[in-house]
Amino acid sequence: MKNILITGGAGFIGCHLAKAALDQKIKVTVLDNLSRKGADENLNWLKASGPVEFIKADITNRKEILALFKTNRTYDAVFHLAGQVAVTTSVKDPLNDFDTNAQGTINLLEGVRSTGHDSIFLFASTNKVYGGLENISIVEKNDSYEFKPPVRGVSEDQPLDFHSPYGCSKGAAEQYVRDYARIYGLKTVVFRQSCIYGTRQFGIEDQGWVAWFMIAQELGLPVTIYGNGKQVRDLLHIDDLIRAFFCAVKEIKQVSGKIFNIGGGPDNTLSVLQLINRLAKTQKNEWKPKFAEERPGDQKLYISNIERASKLLGWKPKIRVDEGLTELRNWVRDNRSTLSKVHQR
Repeated sequence: MKNILITGGAGFIGCHLAKAALDQKIKVTVLDNLSRKGADENLNWLKASGPVEFIKADITNRKEILALFKTNRTYDAVFHLAGQVAVTTSVKDPLNDFDTNAQGTINLLEGVRSTGHDSIFLFASTNKVYGGLENISIVEKNDSYEFKPPVRGVSEDQPLDFHSPYGCSKGAAEQYVRDYARIYGLKTVVFRQSCIYGTRQFGIEDQGWVAWFMIAQELGLPVTIYGNGKQVRDLLHIDDLIRAFFCAVKEIKQVSGKIFNIGGGPDNTLSVLQLINRLAKTQKNEWKPKFAEERPGDQKLYISNIERASKLLGWKPKIRVDEGLTELRNWVRDNRSTLSKVHQR
């Protein structure tokens, strides 16, 4: 790759991907509407890292997106990371959620298709397309849920079952991405991502929960646990996700049109209560989050089966949860003043 476009490039994942590309001397164009908390800070950090072309635009503006591709017809890869990212927000405003995630994705696909260029299109989807996973039995433990053996993780063969507007919009978008490979011959890959965490994640209550709890504790902000806190996710460090993106590009001839579950897998899991208990041990003053009713669309348990990614991409997570959490905690402490300003806006 010599020239790439990253939508949502000033976001948490996008800025890390852009930095990794710059380190490989790849020309990077970042497209972002800067609506997300911390996006300005990430963009400034990124610009200080190397020569980045920045385009302030919204993927929902079809004319603007098509004009962009008409002007620049030579992107070797488009990493589509922009989107509406919260289930709760989608419930409050499903129309905006659809416009951003579904319509915005089609706009980009059409932009790529219009160029006639052999661009690779990688789309960041979500495990929420699997819904509540009611067909998989779970066991309730003291501080977590577990799959009933022999199940250890959810594979790509799990039936789709959208339980929220967010799940619907991302699910519809990813199916368009897949179908554009079959119908129009585009080189596309979909990542159904689990919980991604790491530095430069300006987490909020509705998204980025690992970073949010750490930030809230550091700044003394109130925290609410929705449900009983036994909900479990597999965690994937941002550096491991970026490696997966580059693996997909490298193996595009054999993985075009495919969908992958990308997460930490069964060896990198954590429940909300387990994280809270870890953080409480490092807090000198009393720190007691309050509890509230479970939110709609929230999965009790999700762990990725990453065997397909391991086999076809030659990829596995390298960074263990303990190591990654320590790194994130140190970043939160070192950036307390910036985080405080961001969360006061």
